[in-house]
Amino acid sequence: MHDRKTHQQTARGGADGAPGSSSPTGDDSRASGGSRASVPGARRKTSGSDRRAGEGSRKAGRKGTLRITRRGRILAWTGGVLGVLVLATAGVGAWVYQELDGNIRGVDIGVDGDRPVNLSPGSKNVLVVGSDSRAGANAKYGRDLTTMQSDTLMVLHIAANRKWATAVSFPRDSWVQIPACTRGNGSKSSPHHFKINEAFSIGGDSGDIRKAAACTIKTVEKNTGLRIDHFTSVDFQGFKGMVNALGGIKVCPEHAIHDKKAHLDMEAGCQNVRDEKALGYVRTRYSVGDGSDLGRIGRQQEFMKALGAKAQSKLTSPGELYDFLKAATESITTDKDLAGLKPLYDLAATVKDIPSDRLTFLTVPNYSREADVPTDKANVVWQYPQAGGLFSDLAHDREIGAAGKKKLAEAAKNPVTARSVQVRVLNGTGTPGRAAAAAEQLRKFGFTVIATGNAPATDKTTLTYPPALKDRSAVLVGRLPGIKAKESADAAPGAVTLTVGPDFAAGTP
Repeated sequence: MHDRKTHQQTARGGADGAPGSSSPTGDDSRASGGSRASVPGARRKTSGSDRRAGEGSRKAGRKGTLRITRRGRILAWTGGVLGVLVLATAGVGAWVYQELDGNIRGVDIGVDGDRPVNLSPGSKNVLVVGSDSRAGANAKYGRDLTTMQSDTLMVLHIAANRKWATAVSFPRDSWVQIPACTRGNGSKSSPHHFKINEAFSIGGDSGDIRKAAACTIKTVEKNTGLRIDHFTSVDFQGFKGMVNALGGIKVCPEHAIHDKKAHLDMEAGCQNVRDEKALGYVRTRYSVGDGSDLGRIGRQQEFMKALGAKAQSKLTSPGELYDFLKAATESITTDKDLAGLKPLYDLAATVKDIPSDRLTFLTVPNYSREADVPTDKANVVWQYPQAGGLFSDLAHDREIGAAGKKKLAEAAKNPVTARSVQVRVLNGTGTPGRAAAAAEQLRKFGFTVIATGNAPATDKTTLTYPPALKDRSAVLVGRLPGIKAKESADAAPGAVTLTVGPDFAAGTP
């Protein structure tokens, strides 16, 4: 998501009947669950500091509008609502801990094929998915959709020194390369380009979360170069259970919302939402604001922060938290190494200990694909070279920070589009027609192909560019993951040159 506020609505939470929830300005520890809890499973009474944290949330809630801190946004989704799991340690009995711990489903995720090398041992990349399953009670959300869907997708990078972290959100309308993945029946899909969230449904076409996770990890790794260490997902049914267990969440849309796709009819003004209305509120897209997925990401983050804040108000009454925690833990699926309250708590505590000014939350730089393909008004493409630089920094464990985020925001004002890149395509395979096929593929991406021809035989596809066109070459590399670019003083001026080798896979972008 962008760090701009959504104009059409602001989520507010707190105790039942309260107009809002905590909006800390300096003490972020209260926003993420009060004082630090002991190791999960330990039996203890709620401490005075815990009670003060809960009281602080309620008192601040009466002040009005919820303000989302960077820490709050990250804790809201990370690891299947990690803030919720921190709450689970606040005084629950041993038998309750064991039950909640057993609710978390750990699966063995096998990712086949070549994977990126871990360039920063000790750092962690956690892939977080909000699962929009269309099975069972969720079937009415979406016509002719029977597979598992991913609604929210982000990677949390935790530095090796544990002193900073960056969360990168991927719009689900991101047009990316989907690699070959194993389907539920064991067959392989063909590599192609489509929305990034399709990866989850390809692997999950038979309801197998393991294959859905594997295809999503493979897709993220293919397009970012980041090695994914852990996976966690939260499904929508569990989300509704959490909301209902708290008696609903207060939201205050400034305008009425009527969205048939989200099955939502809401009048303007503050109101308490639960059940299908709560789910529809976080899913609505086309009837609110600019109708973009970026706006929906913002609404979801604000709602989840409000939900976490209301749960915090129940800290002094562990019994009241039981249904909430039960719904939360039953909705979580992780890889085997992350399964259980203890490893999830440890991950949450790591994020909690990072100073708030060194937590960075951003959306991968992108622009509307319509700029390259005028007929596509529904998708976004990642902006290069900025996206490539972001992924490289995280892969090498280099902090983005506020300065880096500001630089990305400035570059977003004037993206280098594919249409602005002129390309010469040469055939280095010796097989007639390969340059023409590659040129047609690049035109479908939106690139401007100015010439085709032949080149001396080569074993590998290469991309050369004159010194002045380094940023243009990065745009082409971004659309064709795996191809390396090389600066050449002998390159033809005004264009980048793609020499097609036998390894170049022509296909539909």
